[in-house]
Amino acid sequence: MTELVKISEANGVMEIVWNRPDKKNALSNAMYRAATAALARAVEDKSIRVVLLASEGDSFTSGNDLADFAAASMGGEAPAAHGFIEAIIQFPKPIVAAVPGLAVGVGTTMLLHCDLVFVANDAKLTTPFVNLALVPEAASSMLMPARIGHARSFAMFALGDGITGTQAAQLGLANAALPKDEVIPAAREAAAKLALRPMGAVMAAKKLMRDGEKILAQSRTESAIFGERLRSAEAMEAFAAFREKRAPDFSKL
Repeated sequence: MTELVKISEANGVMEIVWNRPDKKNALSNAMYRAATAALARAVEDKSIRVVLLASEGDSFTSGNDLADFAAASMGGEAPAAHGFIEAIIQFPKPIVAAVPGLAVGVGTTMLLHCDLVFVANDAKLTTPFVNLALVPEAASSMLMPARIGHARSFAMFALGDGITGTQAAQLGLANAALPKDEVIPAAREAAAKLALRPMGAVMAAKKLMRDGEKILAQSRTESAIFGERLRSAEAMEAFAAFREKRAPDFSKL
């Protein structure tokens, strides 16, 4: 278990808290593995009835640690994000998210698999995959257009356009947009209420509301293309530009 992910349990609720505020909670391979292991334990432990995803600091998560992605593009360790994504897609119990600020890439797409989402009014949600010469993941290429429409989703994926927490609530990506200091208390209150509900009925309702097989199949298709893109010349240029703190030049690729 890494100290960069804080995991606690109380009154039927497991909290998984990103704890890397100095890096805007960028998710490293170790953090993904810790969260994936916690979700696996929550599936099996009947005393855990709800999972709450939250974070320390002003950011929910700035997304994948680009250093890990850059290493993977050069033949290093494969990103551990895929295991976490599959775990959250298949998680049968309710998931509540508390988003106090920045949510980039997987920080936004994982919210599509949460059952209740509370977000700060001034949070910024972005999915700038194409900026890194990559493609959407976590079945977001299917789920995001279904939730907010093709045009707005394409602008988020391809142009890197962001939306605020207030807009996320208006569009149906979040249950409520609140002042930042009210986000975690609201999420905890909702998680506590869910933990008191008949869990068999809650889980059955969640399953009925999601085509789990279709979502997982879409995610795996995305993952295969994502892996190809990660090794592409365009991705190499994007990560080189990131390391060198310059704008990428895709004009000759």
